[in-house]
Amino acid sequence: MRKKLQSAKALLDEEVLKRDAKDEVSETKLDPLFVAHQYQDEWVSLICALFAYGNVKAIVKFLNSLDFSLLDADAAKIKSTLQQHYYRFQNGEDVVALFLALATLKHQGSLEALFKRAYINANSVFDGVNALIEAIHNAYPYTSRGYTFLIGKPITKTKGNSCMKRWFLFLRWMVRKDSIDMGLWSDIATSDLVMPLDTHTFNVSHRLGLLKRKTYDLEAAIELTNTFKGFDKEDPIKYDFALYRLGQEKMV
Repeated sequence: MRKKLQSAKALLDEEVLKRDAKDEVSETKLDPLFVAHQYQDEWVSLICALFAYGNVKAIVKFLNSLDFSLLDADAAKIKSTLQQHYYRFQNGEDVVALFLALATLKHQGSLEALFKRAYINANSVFDGVNALIEAIHNAYPYTSRGYTFLIGKPITKTKGNSCMKRWFLFLRWMVRKDSIDMGLWSDIATSDLVMPLDTHTFNVSHRLGLLKRKTYDLEAAIELTNTFKGFDKEDPIKYDFALYRLGQEKMV
């Protein structure tokens, strides 16, 4: 392992141990996961992950404004309650559409089952994510620019494709189990997870010598995942939260 990578691994290994603590996600150290932790529920967690873009204080404020019990309500109640809610690129209709889609799917089964059928069949988390995206779109057919941004499109390629950061973040929360991640799902290998790469961790990864690819896309997320597999082949994404905090706290 090259010297710069060895130094990066030593730093990240130390940070992983230090960050594996419940107070790392709290009112003083905000994260969308702070809201998800309070519910320990896959449906709420998905909503938290899908809205995990932008300023973290604004994200948490918006998430705290939502009544997640509406996932068990009828369409009229969902529409009347959420039509005035909005967050950045999503207006009230987009928020309503998401809740209507998830409420429909929740009556039919679980997100875990939907994901695992495709994941096991193809041995690929990409197929599992695609199955969830397609299920949401099919459960409540609705299209807008903001909604397409929120839900995303199925993965058909790696180069030039969106990093799918928020979907891979959701999987990290569901599959890994420690003081940070909830581990609500079972029988999915942590070694199959992909780095939830955003622009901040993309830049930090370059500064640490973890990533060579200059284009911010899914190919870059895969490359960084493979770098972390060189550090820990069984649980490469354990480094994500530490990397994120290093950048957020301007330690590198």
